[in-house]
Amino acid sequence: MSLLRVLLAIFFPPLAVIDQGCGSFLVVLLLTLCGWVPGVIGALVILNKAY
Repeated sequence: MSLLRVLLAIFFPPLAVIDQGCGSFLVVLLLTLCGWVPGVIGALVILNKAY
């Protein structure tokens, strides 16, 4: 995980996972709409599994 991706995951989670696929993007977008913290956690988990 690069520093830029971590910062994106904190400030705008869906943008951080946009290149991981449509499913990941939609999941993180829905989590972010439910609350900022679940979106950040989901984005960090997806980014951690991708690398």
